[in-house]
Amino acid sequence: MTFQKTGHNFTKIAFKPLHTNLFNIVLLSIFLTIGSGKLYSQNITKKATAIPTSKQIDKVKTPIVKTVKPNATIKKENDSIKIDTIKQKKAFLDGKVKYRAEKYAKIDQKKKLITLYDKAELYYQDIELKSGIIVMDYEKNEVYAGRIKDSTGAYTQYPNFKQGSNVVEPDSIRFNFKTKKALIWNSRTEQGEFKVKAEITKKENDSVYFLKNARFTTSKDVDNPEYYFQTSKVKFIPGKKVVTGLTNMVIADVPTPIALPFAFFPMSKETSISGIILPSYSDSNTRGFSLQNGGYYFALNNHYDLTVLGDYYTNGSYGMRFESNYADRYKYRGNLNVRFENLINSERGYPDYSKQKIYNIQWSHSRDSKSNPNSSFSASVNLGSSKYFRQSINQANIGSNLNNTLSSSISYSKTFNTIPQARMSLTATHSQNTQTQEINMTLPTLQASVDRIYPFVGKDGAKKGFIKNINLQYNLSGKNSFVTTDSLFFKPQMFRDAKTGIEHTIPLSTNFKLFKYFSASSSLNYREVWYTKTITRNYDTDQSKVVDKTINGFDAFRTYSFSSSVGTTIYGTFNFGDDKKIKSIRHVMRPSVSYGYTPSFEKYYDSYASDASGTMIKQYSRFETGIFGAPGNSNSNTMGFDLSNTFEAKVNDKDSTMTEPKKIMLLNNLNLSTSYNFDADGVNSLAFSPVRVSGGTQLLNNKMNVNFGATLDPYAINNSGTRINVFNIDNGGSLFRMTSANMTMNYAISSKEKDKPKKDKNIQSERNGGREDDLFGTNTDLSDSRKSQFGTEEEEDKGEDKISEFFNAKLPWDMTFAYSLTYGNNNREKKIIGNSLMISANADITPKWKAGVSTGYDFVQKGVTFTQFRFERDLLSWRMDFNWTPFGTNANWGFFIGIKAGVLSDIKYDKRSRTNR
Repeated sequence: MTFQKTGHNFTKIAFKPLHTNLFNIVLLSIFLTIGSGKLYSQNITKKATAIPTSKQIDKVKTPIVKTVKPNATIKKENDSIKIDTIKQKKAFLDGKVKYRAEKYAKIDQKKKLITLYDKAELYYQDIELKSGIIVMDYEKNEVYAGRIKDSTGAYTQYPNFKQGSNVVEPDSIRFNFKTKKALIWNSRTEQGEFKVKAEITKKENDSVYFLKNARFTTSKDVDNPEYYFQTSKVKFIPGKKVVTGLTNMVIADVPTPIALPFAFFPMSKETSISGIILPSYSDSNTRGFSLQNGGYYFALNNHYDLTVLGDYYTNGSYGMRFESNYADRYKYRGNLNVRFENLINSERGYPDYSKQKIYNIQWSHSRDSKSNPNSSFSASVNLGSSKYFRQSINQANIGSNLNNTLSSSISYSKTFNTIPQARMSLTATHSQNTQTQEINMTLPTLQASVDRIYPFVGKDGAKKGFIKNINLQYNLSGKNSFVTTDSLFFKPQMFRDAKTGIEHTIPLSTNFKLFKYFSASSSLNYREVWYTKTITRNYDTDQSKVVDKTINGFDAFRTYSFSSSVGTTIYGTFNFGDDKKIKSIRHVMRPSVSYGYTPSFEKYYDSYASDASGTMIKQYSRFETGIFGAPGNSNSNTMGFDLSNTFEAKVNDKDSTMTEPKKIMLLNNLNLSTSYNFDADGVNSLAFSPVRVSGGTQLLNNKMNVNFGATLDPYAINNSGTRINVFNIDNGGSLFRMTSANMTMNYAISSKEKDKPKKDKNIQSERNGGREDDLFGTNTDLSDSRKSQFGTEEEEDKGEDKISEFFNAKLPWDMTFAYSLTYGNNNREKKIIGNSLMISANADITPKWKAGVSTGYDFVQKGVTFTQFRFERDLLSWRMDFNWTPFGTNANWGFFIGIKAGVLSDIKYDKRSRTNR
């Protein structure tokens, strides 16, 4: 017998031709007994007697059987060969067995054993077995696998048994191919977020396991977990459920009083299953005892789900929340949250008793652009009661609390592939001031346009020169606008006060080169506006005042205007020498001059008397309350000037190996703008508008953003603070009078010098109207406290805390500064009206401890701004955090400790104080 190598991973056993000796006859009888099972091996270094293959058996001569045609006469003859009356045994295996080993694979035909040693592997049907040693008894249809010792005497190469999607990692295993039963010692397996270890496991079949002395945990180290649930008897159905007897919770190998007479753990293979969400206990001085965030989770199907949560306080306060996530792959995804709370403070009859209802609706929807490239739909909605984030019993979102604006937008757009191409969009917007409780809403806004048409372009399609670049297009904008308050939102009065209008514009424009270096453009714009409501204004003698009366009905006005602009780009370089640190400075200027003319449309204006005598005659337009405004009643003949600058430097790099100088941006932009009105009468209007200067740059290796701006007025003011037609320099002042100025700086640094600090955006806080950074603290959703308050994903296990070298300690940290300065001098006050500094810092005190602080100081009000301290401890499978806002209207504290895994999220302790609001 010889062994032949093949190009595959496994070596096939080949045999020499059979000889008619006694040994081969015995060998043939053994083969016939075993059956037609095919065995494979690899890397076998020693020769061994092998079992003949089925091909070699085929070489034995057999009687020739002739075929005959149907209906033919068959002559019966006596066969001289006797028929074997012994029934041939069926194959003991239903498929091929493949195996390999690093050191040796030994076949013992006498004991019917195959022994594989060192990095042994065996494959049969859907079973994969890897271990240090594998012994296969092909007479009993059993296989045994176990670990082996290395040179130091330590056990290595533990068995890894995989059948289908189930993986078991025991100390040893005994498995029967026929019955599919197994006996497993110290098995380790993962089922979802659970890790299970059992002293003895008995596998009845593919779907039922019985475990003895088992432990369940979500810890990463199942052999040395920081906590686990201990039980003596378990019935385990993979992918479905686990039913246990008496179960006791053990923390740090110390049994706790927490025990259950029996336990049931669902382990569905589905991504989510329906189930009860247990509430958490809380108490409040103003509302009494409560159960919060209890409810039910509905896993409706693979595309959407629903979570229903509720809160109840003993004084009668309650809250309801409905949260749903939905998605259809390659089409769309989104989520919808509806929150309602009925809040009662104190008890009826007490002076501090109050009752109010608040709500909040959030909807986010995004559509995959690949699903339909010619249309799109998106939504970002955040509307509700203006006091929701201040009064909610289930939110601790300081950023949203300090923010004054909630906004929403829903839009749909479609492109029509016509010639010329047309576009259409429908948008609904909402803007809400939480301080004044004023709501501005457009429901809806219609935008439609037809692509540019070049009537003078030839067949070659070239657009060169003044004539060929002449183009026109059509734009339509329709709006239905509402201005209301919280108390009138979606009530009849809101709809009665709606403003509706449609605006049509047809711009005719062209652009061309002028004197080679100048780019010029001109346009003539026609505008027509339609309204469904206008006004008439008269003096009402009964009320002794001027009143406006709404006139329902169609009305329209038409205007036209002309505009033109010319601009260029100028480059300048200042060279200081190659041996200087600063080699050169590059200055880029982009000056532009624009001119616009709009005639007077006095025909759309009427007169009215402003008093009972009728002597004070004033003019008004019946369109002035319309959504698109009214036409002007005076000429607008204005020339504007704009200059933008950028400054960039080339410096010699400190790295001597660099061959090219390093580029540094000195000023990203420095802009100046003003205008002059040729038709200004000098009394009612002044010719020059104030000069606006703005700029920005980045410093300290692009980590500090600096933006500044100022308004410079060339005119003086009188004693009452009104601008007069006298230049400030002629009134004893400077050339310009600075009326306002502002500067903001943002600086972010971290322990990683090469990389900018990459912190995950606080998406939930930003969506609720807060900030994406943590300068105003972090957002805490009380319905799910398992999320880290530092806004980062859970990192991989870093192992146990280790004492670092004293001068080589790595403590990751990041810090953000925000400084704002505002100067006001509109009425010669000359004072700083805003001057504040805000700081946010986070640091890893140890590999498992995190700490952070957000604070600031207002130098004008001379007080500390919002301040929050936060601490967090990573307890491996658990997380503990504490946050504290020591003073202010939002003063509160919160403590949480619980298991991170979602399957055991109800095992927690969460205690929080109420804010002083």
